[in-house]
Amino acid sequence: MSPAERRGRFAAEARSERPDLALLCLLMAAEADPEVDERVMDWAQIELDRLAGMLPYGLRGGRAWASAVTELLGGRLGFHGTPADYERLSSSLLHEVLRRRRGLPILLSVVWLEVARRAGAPVYGLGLPGHFVVGFGDPEEGAVVDPFAGGASLGTGPAELASGPRTPARTLDIVLRILNNIRAWASSRPEQSAVALWALDLSLLLPSHPASLRYERARLLIERGAFREGAVELEAYAAVVDAVDADAAARIRGEAVSARALLN
Repeated sequence: MSPAERRGRFAAEARSERPDLALLCLLMAAEADPEVDERVMDWAQIELDRLAGMLPYGLRGGRAWASAVTELLGGRLGFHGTPADYERLSSSLLHEVLRRRRGLPILLSVVWLEVARRAGAPVYGLGLPGHFVVGFGDPEEGAVVDPFAGGASLGTGPAELASGPRTPARTLDIVLRILNNIRAWASSRPEQSAVALWALDLSLLLPSHPASLRYERARLLIERGAFREGAVELEAYAAVVDAVDADAAARIRGEAVSARALLN
């Protein structure tokens, strides 16, 4: 699959009626790892099916499901995270998380979600400030577990759980949050600007995304020496901003002029 075909598939899946979270995560991983081809993606999907098949039948209620999934993934199989996982790009790549059984909270949550969903569990992702966890059962009363901690139960805490409604995260919100994590990882590593660029490119393929990502992409192109392309992006973004903030649009056009001057 060529890069253009892969991105076309990502965009089509993101716009489908029921986007496949695992597939979108694997298409992200293929941007980072050239070894991720159809064979690897098939292996990852089969592995999620296999893990789901290891869960007991006939479970009822969110707490029973939470206990069973945690006992399997966090207990018997040892999926969990460590502080060192925040330093690795592989911690944001689904096939690597399945292989290493380590990852960031949101990728471990994807494993919990996909395994539980395949087994028929009432499961949902829950995005907390700075953390991502998984809920089972009724979003207002069910069990909430922390896959990063091996599936430890959160009960009615931390405070974020008790202070407001538990709104299940939508698939595309999860995807955008993963891409944001990848951009954050790359932003502190100038030598990884290519990673930041593909993460931005995929974010912009989502049907709903912050308009400011276009500005961020333009600035990144300029930093990478693509002055003409970056200037074109800035001018396009300025045209959008003009409708709501003419002064900001003028400043952005000034940045475009400066970028073009670097061509001389």
